[in-house]
Amino acid sequence: MKTIDDLDVAGRRVFVRADLNVPLDGETITDDGRIRAALPTITRLVEAGARVVVASHLGRPKGAPDPKFSLAPVARRLGELLGKDVAFASDTVGESARATVDGLADGQVAVLENLRFNAGETSKDDAERGAFADRLATLADRYVGDGFGAVHRKHASVYDLPARLPHAAGDLIATEVGVLRRLTDDVERPYAVVLGGAKVSDKLGVIEHLLERADRILVGGGMAYTFLKAQGHEIGASLLQEDQIPAVRGYLKRAEERGVEFVLPVDVVATADFPDLGAKAPTEHTTVAADAIPADLMGLDIGPRSRELYAAKLADAATVFWNGPMGVFEHPDYAEGTRAVARALIDSSAFTVVGGGDSAAAVRILGFEETAFGHISTGGGASLEYLEGKTLPGLAALEDA
Repeated sequence: MKTIDDLDVAGRRVFVRADLNVPLDGETITDDGRIRAALPTITRLVEAGARVVVASHLGRPKGAPDPKFSLAPVARRLGELLGKDVAFASDTVGESARATVDGLADGQVAVLENLRFNAGETSKDDAERGAFADRLATLADRYVGDGFGAVHRKHASVYDLPARLPHAAGDLIATEVGVLRRLTDDVERPYAVVLGGAKVSDKLGVIEHLLERADRILVGGGMAYTFLKAQGHEIGASLLQEDQIPAVRGYLKRAEERGVEFVLPVDVVATADFPDLGAKAPTEHTTVAADAIPADLMGLDIGPRSRELYAAKLADAATVFWNGPMGVFEHPDYAEGTRAVARALIDSSAFTVVGGGDSAAAVRILGFEETAFGHISTGGGASLEYLEGKTLPGLAALEDA
């Protein structure tokens, strides 16, 4: 896989496919982590005298312009972080895009409007997707793939466009791939994995893969209740994917046969009513045993004994991968499990990787310094698919010289 050092970029129009899919409250960016993650590559290109054309998706528009998914706030924030003006094109491949790119001088930066405002970006039809990639290619002389959070998508700007231009991986993708190789090749042991989030179905592939590699797997979040139910425990009104129970039982059996330690909550913080995450008002909640949750209560976080248990299981690890919160961390009454795991990773001497998505958001929302972790990934879904051993279209496109 080539890097920026392998490209002649001075005076060239360089298309940077970034992942600037940040959360917005109206036009206010509530977490600019992905913009900051794109800065090293953009800054290098600026300093090398490139004319930098930055493109990304944001949200899930339906292949047509939608003001609530505009990248205009992102362009403004990028300019603030770069300390220089950033031009903004109000379309992707239209008159505004052409005029904006044509107006760039060496070392200047422009941001195109949301790529997903064009149906060709996400089309499953190769011809339609390719036609959009052809139009994007007219805006650039070089391509740099740096949107790790999108490399698992076979989209025009990720998969088709690199084939049309001299291309290389940006600094972010190079870093992400290097980190993930440390989780799959020659892993330093003990290797502990923490998995959370709402649905066990979202993690089936990675569990399958990790059963062959990890020494211990700690499970929390909503997905833990399907595991507890599979063991025959009462989980009350907690989240359950009943159709996944046979698969979960199979994983537990295989883990036992392979000597992989599977760690589940021993107690949970439970409530009768799901809280209003916007208001964050105090709720009535109680701590109960994880194997006997009352019928009218739902577990929304791992309890204090579980937090101590998980911290102990992480204390001697040499490598830790964490993907998914331990509870409804957006509400202060149910954030302590996620906070405890983050603190355990910080206190550990292990190489620690936070696998993007909600885990990365939780780290920032709960006030932890990102530098306290070995690596915080910008791509939750991409990280998981890489660990599953899948071929990621965006990486395959960059590897094809």
